Amino acid sequence: MEEKLKAFERLLIIMDELREKCPWDKKQTIESLRHLTIEETYELADAILDNDLPNIKKELGDVLLHIVFYARIASETNEFDIADVINSLCEKLISRHPHIYGDVIVQNEQEVKENWEKLKLKEGNKSVLGGVPNSLPSLIKASRIQEKARAVGFDWDKPEQVWGKVQEEINELKHEIDTKASKEKIEGEFGDVLFSLINYARFIDINAEDALERTNKKFIKRFQYLEAEAGKIGKPLSEMTLAEMDVYWNKAKEL
Repeated sequence: MEEKLKAFERLLIIMDELREKCPWDKKQTIESLRHLTIEETYELADAILDNDLPNIKKELGDVLLHIVFYARIASETNEFDIADVINSLCEKLISRHPHIYGDVIVQNEQEVKENWEKLKLKEGNKSVLGGVPNSLPSLIKASRIQEKARAVGFDWDKPEQVWGKVQEEINELKHEIDTKASKEKIEGEFGDVLFSLINYARFIDINAEDALERTNKKFIKRFQYLEAEAGKIGKPLSEMTLAEMDVYWNKAKEL
């Protein structure tokens, strides 16, 4: 523990020095750091998806730097400092875990989640969905909305029911397309299909965001193989037929 405290103290000292002496660090504001924090968070997410532990360690450090940076900036106007951030977090964790720090008894993970959402409502949240950030990517937001609704009992009982909903939404989408409905109606039904698929993924214990990103990475790898092979024969992709490209695409699938 002492070694960890010394490491954290070292970081705080370095942050103070950078804020006081480095022209770039001196110029930053809470607003100017926002887009950089988002970028660092995505870089951490990529490392986690790749199970790249050395890079996870590096990216965690970058995210931690931003947390310390925000707190240092806020301390300059006496709004809060890093101690306030940490103590506030500790108090929240204690109050949200009465089964650890109180006399509440839970039987499983789901009951922990349900208690968590109930406690948030008692703390003043007007809606169970109020804690879902507006700026979350839509796919992740849909998953979080569904998880929070489940925590208060608003959910399907069985995966089969959800799959039935997926098929229902696909049929409704096809109907709107076949009847040449407006773009808005088709878009609405398409959104319903995606939402129901994300819901089904949750029921079969699949993280929809991770699944889609792995497919993205798979497509990129195969497409870049296709580009490389086309380059070897000196023929641009734009001049190849789909049948010619399929030959290399199928080879890429075997790698």
